[in-house]
Amino acid sequence: MYKIAKENLSALFRLIAETYGLYLPVKKAGQTNFAAWSEDAEVDLMTLKTVKSAKDAFFPQSESLYTVKKEGKKMSVEPEALKEQNFVVFGMKACDVRGLEVLDKVFLSEPVDTFYAARRDHGTVVALACHEPEETCFCKVFGVDAANPASDVACFPAGEELYWEALTEKGEALTEAVKSLLAETDEADGVSVEAEKDAIHRMIEKLPYMNLSLEGWNGDVLSEKFDSPLWEELYKPCLACGTCTFVCPTCQCYDIKDYTAGNSVSRYRCWDSCMYSDFTMMAHGNNRTSQMQRFRQRFMHKLVYYPANNDGMYSCTGCGRCVEKCPSALNIVKVIKAFQNQGGEK
Repeated sequence: MYKIAKENLSALFRLIAETYGLYLPVKKAGQTNFAAWSEDAEVDLMTLKTVKSAKDAFFPQSESLYTVKKEGKKMSVEPEALKEQNFVVFGMKACDVRGLEVLDKVFLSEPVDTFYAARRDHGTVVALACHEPEETCFCKVFGVDAANPASDVACFPAGEELYWEALTEKGEALTEAVKSLLAETDEADGVSVEAEKDAIHRMIEKLPYMNLSLEGWNGDVLSEKFDSPLWEELYKPCLACGTCTFVCPTCQCYDIKDYTAGNSVSRYRCWDSCMYSDFTMMAHGNNRTSQMQRFRQRFMHKLVYYPANNDGMYSCTGCGRCVEKCPSALNIVKVIKAFQNQGGEK
C-alpha cells in the first residue's frame, strides 16, 4: 500500500494524463459527473455520488457503430474503430464498480459486444471508498462493501492522505506509472486505513435502508411476483420520464438509430428506457401496452429476471440514485417494502 497527500492529487492527475486518458468527477454548472480531466476542470472528489455513474466510460450514452457511404453506384461500410487508448476512471464508488460487474455479464457473454469489451480491456478503474455514505445508500443490502471497493486500485481517504492499494495487474501497471508521487506506508498508516473502514461500516449500519430485506426476491418467484395486484397500485404515480434508468449504473437497454448526412448514413446506438411507451416498438406495436406493464418490467428485471440468469446476482447495486432523482418518489426501495408488507403501509 502507498499514500499520497491530498494536496498533491492535481500532480497525480497530471501524471496519469501523460500516459492514459483520464476520467474523473468534474463539477460543472452545479452538478458533478464523470468527465475527461483537463487542467482547468473543477475536480470534485468530495461529492459522494455523481448524478450519473461512470457507466458512460464503458457504455456511452451514445456511440457510432458504422457508416455507409455511397459514391456513384458503389457503397462502402466503414465500421467505427474500437477503443485503443488506455484510460483510467478515477473515483468510482463500490456500488458503481459492482455496476460494471453487472454489465460485464450482459456485454461480455456470447455474443460479446466488441465495443464494450474494448473499453473494458483498455480501462483501469481507481475506486474510492465512501468516506460518508448518505441516507439514500443501501449498497450493503446487495452485498457491496462501501469501505472496500473491488477494483483495479482501491483508494481510502483518511485525514490529509489518500491511501492507494493496487489489486490487479492493471492496478500494478498504473501504480508503476505514478510511483514517483507515491510514498511508502508504515504500520501507523495501516491503522489509519482500518480506522477509516471501521468508521464507514459504523455509519452504514445507521442508514435507514440498511435493513431492507430481499427475502422472497430471486429467480424462482416469477409467477408469484409477476401476477401480484400490488403493481396496479405502485405504478400510478409513475410519469414515465425514464430518469431512473438514465441515472442507474446497471441499466443496459439501448436503441439503434440511423442518421443521414448527404451521401452517407451513420448507424449509432443510444441508451433507451423500458419505461418509455415506444421502447422495443415493433411493426405490430408494443408488447407492453400499459405503463403498469412497463413499470413492472423494470423491477422484475432487477430483482427476478436478472438473478435468474446470472447465478443469483441482482441487477441493483443500492447506489440510491433512483431514490434521490425520481420526481414521483418511486424507487426500488418502495417496491421491495411494498411486497414485504403485502398490502400494508407502502
